[in-house]
Amino acid sequence: MGCVFSLPEDRLVAIDRAPTTRETSFIDKMKKMGKNIVVFYGSQTGTAEEFANRLAKDAHRYGMKGMAADPEEYDMSELSRLPEIENSIAIFCMATYGEGDPTDNAQDFYDWLHEGDADFTGVKYTVFALGNKTYEHYNAMGKYVDKRMAELGATRIFDLGMGDDDGNLEEDFVSWREQFWPAVCEHFGVEATGEESSIRQYELKVHTDLNMNKIYTGELGRLKSFENQKPYESGDHVAVYPINDSNIVNRIGDLLKVDLDTVISLNNLDEESNKKHPFPCPTTYRTALTHYLDVTSSPRTNVLYELAQYATDPKDQENMRKMASSSPEGKVHPNSIHICAVVVEYKTKTGRVNKGVATNWLKNKMPTDNGHKATVPMYIRKSQFRLPFKSTNPVIMVGPGTGIAPFMGFVQERKWLKEQGKDVGDTVLYYGCRHKNEDFLYREELEEYEKTGVLTALNVAFSRDQAEKVYVQHLLKKNKEVVWRLVHTDNAHIYICGDARNMARDVQNAFYEIAEELGGMSRTQAVDYIKKLMTKGRYSQDVWS
Repeated sequence: MGCVFSLPEDRLVAIDRAPTTRETSFIDKMKKMGKNIVVFYGSQTGTAEEFANRLAKDAHRYGMKGMAADPEEYDMSELSRLPEIENSIAIFCMATYGEGDPTDNAQDFYDWLHEGDADFTGVKYTVFALGNKTYEHYNAMGKYVDKRMAELGATRIFDLGMGDDDGNLEEDFVSWREQFWPAVCEHFGVEATGEESSIRQYELKVHTDLNMNKIYTGELGRLKSFENQKPYESGDHVAVYPINDSNIVNRIGDLLKVDLDTVISLNNLDEESNKKHPFPCPTTYRTALTHYLDVTSSPRTNVLYELAQYATDPKDQENMRKMASSSPEGKVHPNSIHICAVVVEYKTKTGRVNKGVATNWLKNKMPTDNGHKATVPMYIRKSQFRLPFKSTNPVIMVGPGTGIAPFMGFVQERKWLKEQGKDVGDTVLYYGCRHKNEDFLYREELEEYEKTGVLTALNVAFSRDQAEKVYVQHLLKKNKEVVWRLVHTDNAHIYICGDARNMARDVQNAFYEIAEELGGMSRTQAVDYIKKLMTKGRYSQDVWS
């Protein structure tokens, strides 16, 4: 469970990742364990990994044996050896990250596929892609793996699955999976055994005599990892690990009739698995429910299916199983970080007040906590947002709402560069909010930066302060001559941060129109012009839906 924000600042308390064991041959492992299906996952937040585990377990129903695998841990050139295993399949669950990029754990595999000339003759495969259609490079990684495997001679045994997180990713996956397995049966001439494989794969162990120093208290990496500090660069992302509402945690304890302070471990029954526990163990029920588990989001369909067997009313069981099916019925500031976030709180149709876990938890953090300084578990994830190497390059920053966050860091860094006597190019900001007197974030700082010349131009669109709505793209077009000179003549770098669904697209269209009008281009040429800026790293987007 984590919530990702952009950082405007330059140092961070971070946690270390636990080291992973490197396996070299997944083919040897499959042979040793009698597996014939391998499911590779490219996962950033864990969803693709979860889907891969579910597919690996499905194999049991068809008299096959599957294993999920992280491509970062294996020699992927061994894919060409897969035909050595009878009735074998390689399944790829590949998420797309950033601007059409591979996830961190699939980067090496992507590079190898891109550069290599392997012979995959006889290799049978299929791909399920995870993405979000509001992004320009929708499911680019899944599409690339699907296409490249075929180019290298592999045989696609089922069509590419397209999962859209802007719609219903879970439903997309379930629908694809329900069609995929019958296709496998037909291909290999096998039939379902009728056995339902349970998702439960862990045994519970209660500890009564453990040293308290060996018990996890919320760390995501190694024990005591909260105490480490590491530097970061402006423009990076910070992932905040919020803490669930204690009232909800206590209520769950009451419902389950357990002592929340009992120390437990959940141990994987599959001894060959690299994942020994579902979350850091040993720990307490309270810590697991507070730090490691998402207890407020809607459960995934596979969880609903498993929970259905515990329903005492047969009608409830039936309803939960329907819901689980795909049927129509179911450097500037060296010792601190600055986060820009809007508190999420809304009423559902049933009248329940739903509060965003991360933003409400952060809101309630006080400067002191139990007599000590308040602590926030978090880690840094590198972003593609970087100021130009040459300080003389102008920058055009477009960031409505909380999209302003990374640009505060950029402006502070440009200010610092000026103070060091460096020549600094134009620093131009386009910022949008609804009302000048209500949600103009960082107003005093930004106006001071403009007054002192750190910001060459501060262009603010207040969308609701007049009868006609005004957005950042309107201001860009209004200032088209200056914008075009900065981009076309002065080699400006453009940065877009914020809403992907509408703003990023509308801003991109504004740049197309400016290039058409002032560059004398056709629409196609204007699109190519902006695409080239993206390729050169001069048009960067850090957007979310």
